[in-house]
Amino acid sequence: MTGMAGLMPKHFLWQVEGRIAKVRLDRPERKNPLTFDSYAELRDTFRDLVYADDVDAVVFLSNGGNFCSGGDVHDIIGPLVKMDMKQLLAFTRMTGDFVKAMLNCGKPIIAAVDGVAVGAGAIIAMSSDIRIATPEAKTAFLFTRVGLAGCDMGACAILPRIIGQGRAAELLYTGRTMTAAEGERWGFYNRLVDAASLEADALDMAARIVSGPTFAHGITKTQLNQEWSMGLEQAIEAEAQAQAICMQTRDFERAYKAFVAKDKPVFEGN
Repeated sequence: MTGMAGLMPKHFLWQVEGRIAKVRLDRPERKNPLTFDSYAELRDTFRDLVYADDVDAVVFLSNGGNFCSGGDVHDIIGPLVKMDMKQLLAFTRMTGDFVKAMLNCGKPIIAAVDGVAVGAGAIIAMSSDIRIATPEAKTAFLFTRVGLAGCDMGACAILPRIIGQGRAAELLYTGRTMTAAEGERWGFYNRLVDAASLEADALDMAARIVSGPTFAHGITKTQLNQEWSMGLEQAIEAEAQAQAICMQTRDFERAYKAFVAKDKPVFEGN
């Protein structure tokens, strides 16, 4: 296990408070686009979170009124048109590895979306466990608008599971903007809050999650992701094994003793 509170990334902002990691892209003057370097550094950071013993939840925050405008036109798209197939595949695998790192980091991730969340920004929100947005949030999987397929970074696998096949198909074929109201109605966003309350609301949810049985939360995240590709009988057996593991934790015992004592359990994540 390792500590990540002291992490000092070069290409995004990182802060850990109360076992909650806050992440912000840091190019607000450009609506926070991603670069080759920020993609790679985010991928490596979320991979390392698996081993972090001082982080139990992550909140991906907006910055300067926007979440993320996707891949930088000049720093990413321009160079991509000059690459050969081997280089292009290395890039697309790297961006997909970022999503896989988010899914497999073992920590619940909350996306707090204001302003634009488009392209890879929409993917970051999609790949989070919980999404909260402002009424002004604009979300678009706009890959077809730059001549690409909508199947980027897992979008064709993950988005239909959140909002349904037909709605996902519409967004991925047209690249149109999903309004915040649509996003909430379709289940993409858990709820909408005012911009002034967005960060506090997301951090409050993270704090409630962190106050729970965090080892068990990691199991929950694993099962949510792994059961996508399981049949029902496999899933039920996997959950039986997962729950038996959680029943070996001290937190399970703490909850029982607190119930007997008519008290509120204090979980310690073990």
